[in-house]
Amino acid sequence: MILGIDTSIGTAVGLVEPDGLVVAEASSADPRGHAEVVGTLLAEVARPGVTHVAAGMGPGPFTGLRVGIAAARAFALGGEGGRGIPVIPVVSHDAAAFAQLVSDAAAGIATPRFAVVTDARRREYAFTVYDGLDDDGLPARVTEPALAHRDDLDARLAEHDAARLDTLVISAAMLAVVGARALAAGRVVGPQEPLYLRAPDVTPPKQVVR
Repeated sequence: MILGIDTSIGTAVGLVEPDGLVVAEASSADPRGHAEVVGTLLAEVARPGVTHVAAGMGPGPFTGLRVGIAAARAFALGGEGGRGIPVIPVVSHDAAAFAQLVSDAAAGIATPRFAVVTDARRREYAFTVYDGLDDDGLPARVTEPALAHRDDLDARLAEHDAARLDTLVISAAMLAVVGARALAAGRVVGPQEPLYLRAPDVTPPKQVVR
C-alpha cells in the first residue's frame, strides 16, 4: 500500500492499494495548522502494510510544505518494524491534474489543455500546464511549476492555450495513485527537493568581516 502526504495547501493524508483503490483518506483545510494536524491524520489513515510513501513536493509555501515532507520522510524512515521504506516524490499539482483527468474520463468528457492553479499568496499564483495523460497513465506536464503575478496569470495561460483550473484542495489519495503509477512505470516524476518557487523570508545573517 502507498501512503500519500501533502501539505502544499491544507493537510491531507491518503492510503491506496497499488491498483489505485482508495483505502482511507483524511484532510484539514486549515492552510496554517499543518504541524498540529498531520500526526492526527496519519493516526487515522495509516495501516500496517504500507510499502511506500508518496510525498507532495509542492509547489507550496515554505513553512507548510516542509511539514508534510518531513512527516513523509519520518514515517518512511520508521517503516514496517523500523526497516525503512522508499519515499516517492510527487509534484502536488500532478495529483490535482490526475483527479481532473480521471473525473472527466469517467464522465466521457474530453479534457482540453489546462493549468492547475494554486494561490501562492502575495498576489501570486503557482501554475502548471497539463495536456492529458501520457502512455504510463500519468499527467503529461507541458510546463514545470512556475509563479505568476495575479494580473499576469491569464496572459501566461493564454500563451499555452490552457484553461484555468483553480485548485483549493490537493487529494493525498490521488497523490498516492500518481506515486503508484510512477513506481509501476519505473519513473521518477517529482523532485527530491521541495518546490518552494520563492525564497524563504528568513535568511541567515550576513557574515561580518572584521
